Amino acid sequence: MYKFMGLLVFSLLMSCQSKAQTNTEQKKTYKIEKSDAEWKKILSPMEYYVLREAGTERAFSSPLNNNKEKGTYVCAACKTPLYESKYKYDSGSGWPSFDRGITKNIELDVDYKIGYERTELKCNTCGSHLGHSFDDGPQKTTGKRHCINGVALTFIPDKKE
Repeated sequence: MYKFMGLLVFSLLMSCQSKAQTNTEQKKTYKIEKSDAEWKKILSPMEYYVLREAGTERAFSSPLNNNKEKGTYVCAACKTPLYESKYKYDSGSGWPSFDRGITKNIELDVDYKIGYERTELKCNTCGSHLGHSFDDGPQKTTGKRHCINGVALTFIPDKKE
């Protein structure tokens, strides 16, 4: 009987070592990678909080929310082009909103930070947090709302000819 119990306990312990029980998820690598210390040297405290810690700036606090100039919005951390001004619209949310981005430069991820699933938007070059995507955007175009923290963006105006 003791041999049987020993065998049973041994097999239970071994089954807990399966790959299904361990976290084998690999961290994505980006073209631009820096240590936290390096990011802190080049970003303001608010930029670091939003871009590297997935924080959120206060609604209606970004001057980019009301920007109507023609140009391109780039990642504040690595300057990768993310959004064209022609796709920006006033969502009334208090954050710069776009109905689409430059697809190859934006990564979609899932976040559960507030208790339910949301689509997180990240820079595909450096992995910086930009904001979130929602399905309540303009129905005449994509139906999407990319709700972006203004501090995550730098605006580059079109060159005047």
